[in-house]
Amino acid sequence: MDLNIDMIVSLLASTLRISIPIAFAALGAIFSERAGIVNIGLEGMMLAGAFAGVWGSYLTGNAYVGLLFAMLAGALFALIHAVLTIQLKTDHIISGLAINLLSLGFTTVMLENIWGNRGRSAPVAGLGNLSIPGLRDLPVIGPILGNTSILFYLLIACLVLGWIVLYKTVFGLRMRVIGDNPRVADSLGVNVYMMQYIGVITCGVLAGIGGAYLSIGDINMFSRDMVAGRGYIALAALIFGGWNPLGVYLGSLLFGFAQALQIRLQVFEIPVHFVEMLPYIVTLLVLIVYRNRARGPIAAGKHFRRGET
Repeated sequence: MDLNIDMIVSLLASTLRISIPIAFAALGAIFSERAGIVNIGLEGMMLAGAFAGVWGSYLTGNAYVGLLFAMLAGALFALIHAVLTIQLKTDHIISGLAINLLSLGFTTVMLENIWGNRGRSAPVAGLGNLSIPGLRDLPVIGPILGNTSILFYLLIACLVLGWIVLYKTVFGLRMRVIGDNPRVADSLGVNVYMMQYIGVITCGVLAGIGGAYLSIGDINMFSRDMVAGRGYIALAALIFGGWNPLGVYLGSLLFGFAQALQIRLQVFEIPVHFVEMLPYIVTLLVLIVYRNRARGPIAAGKHFRRGET
């Protein structure tokens, strides 16, 4: 197979599309970890969002209502994680794993109860793509950006807004201080617990949107475990991007490129199981390379108790 401009454009378009849910989840994880709460429950929050998006669209026939359902579902599962880690001082990793298992079980049971099928839902109305006149007709750029999901543009807005909030506002400064030293923030009169709840729930909302992209933004149905490890890949993008919104988007594009490439490599006579491992091999390499270079929030994963020295 010869490499030509059409193939390159197709590869880039796929990269952009595949990176969307990863970037939403990774952006959400920034807010959670900047507030000191490690969140490996992204997988479960995305899965809940994917299911709720389809459910909302199924009930109302409106995919935008489905998107709202997805955001609420992500927020609900995030609230559970927040209560477990902030209020009950549960280990962050154990709580995150519990969220992932709870979401998998919940969505499987709901699938069977609503559609009588443990594997997939019925087709529902989807969000569709946003076709921009003028842009869609441009060579090279048109096929990549001219007719893509509306959630892509929402993602770009969220990334820019997220960067401004974290680095240009007092709220963001307080959140970053909490992630490094919550006692300092507490001594300055900042309500650490409230900020942590806001960070975790913001994470859930964004992860829910990422999940919704997989269901009502792409194939317009839900299938069991359709997130397929993207929540964990988002955590790798978080480390790659240095807990910075713009950096995590670059990381998401890297993993999106790896997945897009593995799809195209399947036409060659390479063992399919090896090709399918490519995104996860890239994830593993990033974690190995950045294990010493990455510096996350110092207090992430540690419980804060007011009054303790």
